[in-house]
This record gives sequence, C-alpha cells and structure tokens, in this order.
Amino acid sequence: MVSALGMTAMLGGCGSTDSSDTTLKLVAADYGDSAANSSKKYWAALVDAYEAKHPDVKVQVSVYSWNDVDAKVKAMVDAGNAPDMAQIGAYADYAAAGKLYPMSDTLSIGTQADFVPQLADAGDWNHTPYAMPFAASTRVLFYNKTLFQQAGITPPTTWEELASDAEALKAKGVKYPFALPLGPEEAQAETMQWLLSGGSGYTDDIGTYTIDSAVNGETFTWLKDDLVGKGLTGPVAPGRLNRAAAFAAFADGQVGMLNGHPTLIRQAEAKGVKFGMVPSPGRTGRARAAMGVTDWMLAFRQNGHARQIGSFLDFVYEQKNVLDFSRKYGLLPVTTSASEAMSGSDAKTDVPLHAFLEQLPTAEQYPVNKTSWAAVSAAVKKDIGQAVSPGGSPAGVLTRLQAAATAADSTAQSQG
Repeated sequence: MVSALGMTAMLGGCGSTDSSDTTLKLVAADYGDSAANSSKKYWAALVDAYEAKHPDVKVQVSVYSWNDVDAKVKAMVDAGNAPDMAQIGAYADYAAAGKLYPMSDTLSIGTQADFVPQLADAGDWNHTPYAMPFAASTRVLFYNKTLFQQAGITPPTTWEELASDAEALKAKGVKYPFALPLGPEEAQAETMQWLLSGGSGYTDDIGTYTIDSAVNGETFTWLKDDLVGKGLTGPVAPGRLNRAAAFAAFADGQVGMLNGHPTLIRQAEAKGVKFGMVPSPGRTGRARAAMGVTDWMLAFRQNGHARQIGSFLDFVYEQKNVLDFSRKYGLLPVTTSASEAMSGSDAKTDVPLHAFLEQLPTAEQYPVNKTSWAAVSAAVKKDIGQAVSPGGSPAGVLTRLQAAATAADSTAQSQG
C-alpha cells in the first residue's frame, strides 16, 4: 500500500558501516520528492548526531520509496533477515506473527508517554502497543479562494452547502467543482473521509466491519445523486480519478474544492494558487471526525537488540528531532510535546499546519490493527468507484465490500 504521506524513487542507504559493538539496521520510507530533499539526508544527519553520543552503536539506514519499502521489509522478514527497525505503513501482520518487540521493551517510559494518545492507541495489536507512530496527517477541505470569490460563495459547512457551492462553481465554468478521487491510488482514504462525514466509518466501536450500514449507504447515495449525478465532480469519472491527478488539477487552478492533506499546501503554493482550508463538512454540520493517517516505526525481535534500539529511538523521538522531520516534510508531529510546540509557533513552516494539528487529537485512523485491513483496503480501491457510477448501486457495492471484509476478517482470525 502506498502511503498517503509521501512517495518518491528508491535511494541508497546512509549511516556509517564502521565496526562497533552493535550495528543496528533500519529500513525507512522516503518522504522527499527528489534527491535534494530525500529522507536519506534527514537520517544521515540524525545518525551522525546519535553516533557522536553513542560510539558503541552504529546505525545503518536504507531508504526506499513508498512504492517499494513495505515489500522490501516483507521480503527481508520472509527471508529470515529482518532489520532491527522498519519505518513503514503497516504493522499488524508482524505483530500477529510475534515478530515485533512490544513498545515497552524498547522505549523509555517518558518517550512512550509523549506520543499523541490517539496515534499511540492506533498502534495497539491485541491490546498491546507494538507500533510507534512516526508521521501523521489529517484531512481538511481545501478550496480555491479565487474561484470562490468569482462565484460569490463561501466555504461550506454542510453537504447541502457543499452541493450549492459546487453548482455555483459549475455555473462559472470550473472544470472540477468538487474533485472526488475514488480511483485506485487512494480510494480507501477518500471513502473513509466521506464515511466519517456521514456519521459512520469502516468499523463500529468494537472494531467490527460495518461497511454496508444504512448510514454508509445513505452517504454514497448522496454522493451519487447529489454530486456525481449532477455533473459536479468534473469530466473524469470519480472511479478513474486518482489523488495525485486531483491534487495536480487543484494546483493548476482547475478544482474548486477537494479533501486534502498537508502535502497539497506546498504543491498549491508552488503554482501560486490562493487557497483556504476548513474542516470537512458533515451531513448537517462539521464532520464528526477527520480522517487521520499514521506511518509507523517497528522494532523487530530477530536480532535481539532491544536496549540499543530503545536508545536510538528515544533519540529519534526527542522533541527537536520530531519537529525537524515534521517541518522538513510538512507533516504533523506524533508526540504531544512537539505538537504543542508547533501549535504555539508562528513560524512560516508551522502556521499552515495548525488547521491539521487541531484535528489530530480526535482524528480517526484506518483499522490498521486488523490483519484483514490490507485485503479490505485493496477491495475498496478496486470497487468503490462503481458505487457512484451511472447505473451503479451504492447499496450493492457496499454489500459486496462488506462480504469481502467479513471473509477477510474470518480468515485472519482463523490464521491468528
């Protein structure tokens, strides 16, 4: 699964290869979009600073694109050559297989306590914290201020207002009044944001899949009839519109509104688009929760380096280092101390992220602690666009997805 937080080409490793008492191996994802801002540079500087204080520990970091990093770690684990640490997008399968250290076996109590609680909770498997949050984002509604001014409208707070604004934008010739990317790249994210704004989600409060609930059916029926059916989502069918294409169209000034995350800020600013950000509208008011996405740091048991891993990761999660990473890549800090520092900052890099930070404590995550989620996410990516297509049946599509989710969950539980 490609992370919502970053994507670029594979790059080589960083860190010293000198001999020492202990050498830790970390496989990490790249959040940069070029060699100039690759995560390779971030890790190289961090490792140098750590090794200067801990000469008995060396850290070797290999950085891969989001297209490759999860598969790379899986291949290493399957071959019996797990890294000591992996910074990737999923963890439940490794936790279920007993491959990971519980968080309490590595991190200091202070570091554990500093994680944003909502993010730390999402890293639990079977009521035990295994995955450490590393990077986070939430979603807000982006709107083009210039197009809104030309249409004489204000940002919506409800679905009815959103549809009305989209009608006004369409009347002014805007190509995509509301961009609805339900294409396979990241349909699971756009879907979740709409399920939340409709008052439900993928699962209920106890973690049972409820994809075909009546509330979710009403949400997708509204999307099909009141947005897509009225020609308010643009010339590309939502099931064929990917997130990257929607973001690019927004940066080109062709989109009135869309759900977006912090990466879009720099993309739009680079093209000179004047934009605003507001909480995603809900059925009758503000959505009950924003969608949150978290990428994870895992500590593997295989090499038995719990103490050294903990020492290094305590350093990684120091406030200064968390802020440095978050500011460099336009992402949200995963620790409370760094979040509070960013929230109270008026720095140019920090102010645009305040709208996302406000949502982080209550944002809802994918059900990543379910080993079935990968299969369910893949099914959503493949099929959800059909729910809003001409002649499509929202209820029928959601029923099929529910059946697939129930089967995947049953298989995962039997294997566990």
